[in-house]
Amino acid sequence: MRDHGSSNGGRTRRQFLAATGAAATAGLAGCATLTASGDDFDIGMTAVAFDPPTVTVEAGDEVVWRNTSSRGHTVTAYEGTLPEGAAFFASGGYETEQAARDAYSNSLGGLIGSGETYTYSFDVPGEYEYLCIPHEQAGMVGTIVVEE
Repeated sequence: MRDHGSSNGGRTRRQFLAATGAAATAGLAGCATLTASGDDFDIGMTAVAFDPPTVTVEAGDEVVWRNTSSRGHTVTAYEGTLPEGAAFFASGGYETEQAARDAYSNSLGGLIGSGETYTYSFDVPGEYEYLCIPHEQAGMVGTIVVEE
């Protein structure tokens, strides 16, 4: 049986735990979420999620996304799921989902930096599914429900 109370064993264990805790804290610092000052946005972007993932608005309302993390993100509509008559939307102003994906792949086109916002007005009622291109595989997707 080990004596964790002995001066050498206890001190070494405490030193190890202190160093491990400091390293873990430093490693997580880059993933920290920034806090918003007031209600100046509807949807936050955390490390790998839209928060909240679903928002309901009325036709004609403007939705504001704010990157509340230290990672860059995009807002890109899933083109095939848009309601009939609805326009495509994407940060960077691209006209198609493929153009947005290509622009991101080639030059980080459409990237929303930490603290920056993207705004879009929804005029056609229905459900709009969208994604963050660099974090889609991690499940960073969202839905806007537009009611009449």
